[in-house]
Amino acid sequence: MNKNNIVIGIEGKVGAGKTSICRKLLNYIPNSIILHGGNIYRAIVYQLLESGIEINDIAKNMKSIDILSILKKLNLEIKLENKETVIYINNKKINEEDLQSNKSSMAVSMVSNVADNGNLYKFGKNLIDTFRENYNVILSSRDIMKMYPDVTYHFFITADLEERINRKYIQYNGNTSKEEIRDTIQKREKLEESSGYYDIHPNTKIIDVTDCKTVEESLEKVIENIKIKAIM
Repeated sequence: MNKNNIVIGIEGKVGAGKTSICRKLLNYIPNSIILHGGNIYRAIVYQLLESGIEINDIAKNMKSIDILSILKKLNLEIKLENKETVIYINNKKINEEDLQSNKSSMAVSMVSNVADNGNLYKFGKNLIDTFRENYNVILSSRDIMKMYPDVTYHFFITADLEERINRKYIQYNGNTSKEEIRDTIQKREKLEESSGYYDIHPNTKIIDVTDCKTVEESLEKVIENIKIKAIM
């Protein structure tokens, strides 16, 4: 691991704009890449859904199952393209829209609440260390402090529920009703909170972006807490 490079961990509430902030950060952090840690989990669950298994059945059958063992069986590859990690399964790239769909998101929250994530976290730590050898890593994921205690900066992005519903509504291009989005967010957050994903640690900086009208405004709240000159 190259400790001259840094790791910026970004996590937070559903719909707060974590991914958008990460992508804007690429323009401010020199020699940086985004590691979409959450998409690794999403890809596993997405592929299980594609096989025809119902969400409730997936969650029920995942209890005490090592999620990393499923990753290996799926022939999943993590590649770096345009400074961001992307997921391939059986040599086929999985689209971001599929990974971020309402159905996939709900399934991920259900599965992560019951599956054994320990070995996957070890896999994730090794992956972060590998990228850190050559890059400053912007890490978008859940449970970052448990997976990677050596994170340089840890941010928890939050916003008012109604604002997050509106943002998700825009993300889904109006194809999902606000009522359905509200229901999904509330169910996901109940599961994620019980999983400990919203725990605040001594080095966690909470960033409230409710009043931010643009991604740039949200980004400004993050970068004012990063010593950029020290890494240039």
